[in-house]
Amino acid sequence: MTSDQPAPSTDPFLPGPRAHVAGSATGPLTGLGFAVKDLIDVAGIPTGGGNPDWPRIYPTPTRHAWVVQTLLDAGASVVGKTVTDEVSLGILGENAHDGTPLNPAAPDRVPGGSSSGSASAVASGACDFALGTDSGGSVRVPASFCGLYGIRPTHGRIDFSGVCVQAPSADTCGWFARDPATFARVGEVLFGKAMPDRLPDTLLVAADALGFADEAVQRALIPLIDRLAALIGNRRDVTMAPQGLSVWQRAQRVLQSSEAWQTFEPWLDTCNPRLAFSVARALVQGSMMTEAERNAATLMRIEARARLVRLLPPGTILCLPTTPFPAPLRGLPLSTLNPLRERIGCLTSHGGLTGVPQVNIPGGHVEGAPVGLSIIGARGADLDLIRTAVALEA
Repeated sequence: MTSDQPAPSTDPFLPGPRAHVAGSATGPLTGLGFAVKDLIDVAGIPTGGGNPDWPRIYPTPTRHAWVVQTLLDAGASVVGKTVTDEVSLGILGENAHDGTPLNPAAPDRVPGGSSSGSASAVASGACDFALGTDSGGSVRVPASFCGLYGIRPTHGRIDFSGVCVQAPSADTCGWFARDPATFARVGEVLFGKAMPDRLPDTLLVAADALGFADEAVQRALIPLIDRLAALIGNRRDVTMAPQGLSVWQRAQRVLQSSEAWQTFEPWLDTCNPRLAFSVARALVQGSMMTEAERNAATLMRIEARARLVRLLPPGTILCLPTTPFPAPLRGLPLSTLNPLRERIGCLTSHGGLTGVPQVNIPGGHVEGAPVGLSIIGARGADLDLIRTAVALEA
């Protein structure tokens, strides 16, 4: 194992020559440059997964991931591969091997992970948009911490071929952008549809999730919630997780950790890779989940999905804080970070449990650091959420 103390680099891009692949000469994204998280294949470039030993069993890809190829065909160009938490097993963005990318919106704080480099690259202006993956919050959290638009799509809606798997029942591929117009252009390409003409007509506010956030975060987000309510026109406060946010978090952690162990066990057995302590510990914990724990978590997933189906009929969206606090300071000890990770999971677990889409909207600032407001909808309502984000900015 290696120390969890991050390396000094703050570059969002991987060390060495910058990857570049030109997009089509014509298309709806012509002229835009995008970065690619180092879990997503770009042909001819090793996919490192944030760990120096991952490429030992992951050969250099000969084809682009579906999502990369689709964006290239639409005219966008790859401008580099970005740093990720080791094999996507992180939520804060500190990598013991490649360093912790800068959070341009709050330089003394972490960028959030595991799509840390992609968020950092967009926030710094190094690219127009960037790809990330989200299993337990890895697009939503860095979007909130870096003040960006970010999306976790409906589970299974974007082809995951050519992307390193962590937990198949939760893995998604999303993206970041600084402005809603670019954010929407990418969405129309990847979903293959134009923006809907109408906005949702009902807004639900997750009172339990809002109350779970720090008071300063609540105060920062209330003006945006009020603007959103004025835009939609019909507001109701609801309880998102009647069983408790921490109960949903526990169920998602059991399922995701178990699947991650199953995914990475052959690699661990074959390569005995170098791992940061927090990553190794997470894998060990996944290996120890019992069948009884997995069965109970599966039942809770069924309950959570039924709850959101009931709350989110067509035309209804729900809002909640993306994270309970702004980005923590860089370089904090593990004993401080562990409770923070658990608390973040209480506001992100519904994504993996239910598969619904979620969009982070830059929501305000606390102590000079960004905090985000999320909107979620029924499965398949991705473009409705993006349309709402665009309308809110306008």
